[in-house]
Amino acid sequence: MESREELRGFREAVLAERDPEQKWIALCAGTGCLACGCRDVADAFREALGKHGVHEQVLLKETGCPGFCEQGPLAVIHPEGILYVKLTPEDADRIVEETIVNGRVVQDRLYIDPATKERIAKEREVPFYARQTRWVTQLNGLIDPRSVSDYIAAGGYEAMAKALYEMEPEQVIEEVKRSGLRGRGGGGFATGRKWQSCRHAPGEPKYVICNADEGDPGAFMDRAVLEGNPHSVIEGMIIGAYAIGSHEGYVYVRNEYPLALENLTIAIQQCRGHGLLGDNILGTGFAFDLKINRGGGAFVCGESTALMASIEGKVGEPRAKYVHTVERGLHDKPTNLNNVETWANVPLIIEKGADWFAAVGTEHSKGTKVFSLVGNINNTGLIEVPMGITLREIMFDIGGGVPGGKAFKAVQTGGPSGGTIIIDTSGAAVHAGLVDEHERGPALLPESLIDLPVDFDSLTEAGSMMGSGGMIVMDETTCMVDVARYFINFLREESCGKCTPCREGIRNMLTILDNICEGRGREGDVELLEEMAEAIMETSLCALGGTAPNPVLSTIRYFRSEYDAHIRDKRCPAGVCTALITFSIDPDKCTGCGACAKVCPENCITGEAKQPHTLDQTNCVKCGSCFDVCKFDAVQKS
Repeated sequence: MESREELRGFREAVLAERDPEQKWIALCAGTGCLACGCRDVADAFREALGKHGVHEQVLLKETGCPGFCEQGPLAVIHPEGILYVKLTPEDADRIVEETIVNGRVVQDRLYIDPATKERIAKEREVPFYARQTRWVTQLNGLIDPRSVSDYIAAGGYEAMAKALYEMEPEQVIEEVKRSGLRGRGGGGFATGRKWQSCRHAPGEPKYVICNADEGDPGAFMDRAVLEGNPHSVIEGMIIGAYAIGSHEGYVYVRNEYPLALENLTIAIQQCRGHGLLGDNILGTGFAFDLKINRGGGAFVCGESTALMASIEGKVGEPRAKYVHTVERGLHDKPTNLNNVETWANVPLIIEKGADWFAAVGTEHSKGTKVFSLVGNINNTGLIEVPMGITLREIMFDIGGGVPGGKAFKAVQTGGPSGGTIIIDTSGAAVHAGLVDEHERGPALLPESLIDLPVDFDSLTEAGSMMGSGGMIVMDETTCMVDVARYFINFLREESCGKCTPCREGIRNMLTILDNICEGRGREGDVELLEEMAEAIMETSLCALGGTAPNPVLSTIRYFRSEYDAHIRDKRCPAGVCTALITFSIDPDKCTGCGACAKVCPENCITGEAKQPHTLDQTNCVKCGSCFDVCKFDAVQKS
């Protein structure tokens, strides 16, 4: 395509060939559903369509992740919008016969609302989706990510054409500035201001980079966007490159994302073949091309300077922050780095205008935010919500609450070195208030403050942070000392080792936490952890070390009693730390069924049939198998 008119002509030709009333099946083929067997379901659908003689009338489209990962594999029958969940290959024939051929709904494969126990047929009426505002992820589940025709038919690359044909670079930057778009990678810096700084920085060439090195535990937002709609990211990068004056870009993707890499590679090749990347984009004379750089999975390479060092073929280590990458970044040239979600927002802003984008959100946090919602939550998955939504709405209206009716204890935001937002659901009065700006660690939010808005500034004022968008929910059975140990161990493994405070400090903190969890904790350990944390924060080279102690400080601040129980009483209140757990059998509850004895690997449990059993503590390895199989609550854990 050599002009804007050809792009529009191509779109019109594609749409002319499509019947809006045609029945088609959108089957999720994202990583989560692939792991659950969606390929077999796809094969079964194709076989069923052929068997019933409708394979030429009904299209089966394998899409990206629509977000409801807890219910996968899932499919939506269009144009009716009927959602079927937890599919198996055996379901395909029934769905084709009943729904496609005869227009009837297969009731037992519909989503069941746990609150009302009602089956919901329409995808848009499922509470998980109904309470979202899907902009960046709106085409996930609707287009084939490997089809540039699908993306163009949905309006793709029209924003790019508008920028190239109707706007000067400075106008593009001004529009992004007016929109209020802030970086979605965690820092929340104003995107337009960053672009402007890079454009005005002396030096050529200028580079643009997409950071898709998503390393936070429980985070998969960027992966899902690249898998489901890679063209939105490419289009955003072309617009950004035009605004900045760049002709060369990189997408830095972790190699552990094979499907994202595959779909992105196909998308870039398609763009080159259609004149959307290369020397003369749409005949405008503007030249821009993209390269993919595969990351080796180092968490520290999510940091801008470490990422750029990795692209240069060097060890992925950060450098001092006194030189900004917009001035001296990749190859010591002006470089603009944004993450996947930030780039994917750009076409929406240019197409629909800054005012449209800024109309959603809060005063200083505009638009929507994509989160991965995981952990002790009923509806795990990928969500996109307007800035300013409350934690209550996310956790309970969209997330469906905590499984088993257990108490909501904490949610980890901002990645392993971010913050932990604590919700007191006991009803006890908590008067901690908001954390002062100079204090570190997250805020203790009592139940009365569960309606705190989720946006950059509100979370920062509460002592937490937005981060890239991972949310790990924890319930009352979570040991907060063990949580601190988990994240510190993660950061120990991911530290690049360049600076001593981070390398040695995190390792020594982990040793102390190991001792506490294994019953070797001593008085003074907590104070030592706090002292070490302050030293690591103040002297580490980059943000990894500078924020690494946050999980420890936050759990000490708001769960000090759990540390004291581990150290003084040699007891884990949550019953998680194996070395501090004792299993026993309550003779009044034991029915003598023998289930516990059958699974005990050390034969510690003895007793006659239908008589109370006993557990010999001498050889017990505390595996917990007996506790798991007992149906009468006779096996006690203390």
